[in-house]
Amino acid sequence: MDKKLATTIGASARVARGRMELTQADVAERIDVATEVYGRLERGGMLPSVQTLMKLCHELHVSADELLGLAAQGVTPSRSSEAPPPTPERPEVRRLLRSVRQLDPAQVKLLGLVANALTRR
Repeated sequence: MDKKLATTIGASARVARGRMELTQADVAERIDVATEVYGRLERGGMLPSVQTLMKLCHELHVSADELLGLAAQGVTPSRSSEAPPPTPERPEVRRLLRSVRQLDPAQVKLLGLVANALTRR
């Protein structure tokens, strides 16, 4: 394992996660890995698979170049023309989303009806 690369990816992921105000558990769930595995990745204790790296880029709204530490070396073009990342969700909304992801389709449909009724008030 390339320890320097693992450390670079981990540090970049930690910074991006902090910018989005997400917890390690939030990111781990979004990229479908255990929280402990994601923590090890952030600490530079392991390298992500290509598939996991792609998921990280998507969920953290960063380029692979940025996670790999290439953006800091001036290898990539300016990102100033790109849209800024979306505003982070409030913690209570993230918790609710985690719960909703565990529901079966019928429960999600019922929850949708309740949410629609609440927003009509």
